[in-house]
Amino acid sequence: MTEEKNNKKLSKKVSDLVEKISKLTVLEVSELVDALQEKLGVTPQAVVAAPLAGQAAVPVAGQAGTAEEQSASGGMQTVIMTNAGANKIAVIKALREINQNLGLKDAKDMTEQVPAEILKDAKAEDVKSAAEKLKAAGATVEVK
Repeated sequence: MTEEKNNKKLSKKVSDLVEKISKLTVLEVSELVDALQEKLGVTPQAVVAAPLAGQAAVPVAGQAGTAEEQSASGGMQTVIMTNAGANKIAVIKALREINQNLGLKDAKDMTEQVPAEILKDAKAEDVKSAAEKLKAAGATVEVK
């Protein structure tokens, strides 16, 4: 997109960044997003529009629960694969089952570059399910 299409005035720095980012591959953009999230200490969040006067807010599906729900379920946890084991094909299948957005190459790369963070800040039941699937496939996992 160009400045003319957006009808917005962008600063020179932002224009230069947009131009450079548009030349990156999808994998490089993904790495950039991860690096910025790590550097800035932020995580992606679902945006909830403010309700109009007199209307109740509708919760977003998959949105993190309240602090009480998180503490009751043991809080948010992370699953880290420390060893893919001997049957990498089964582990790749388990990884893709846990995260359907994960491509075959990405899942394969995760099995070769351990330790790999599989789920981050997930609910206890999701963590348990993911850990069980990976262990059944022959991987060694750690839950934090």
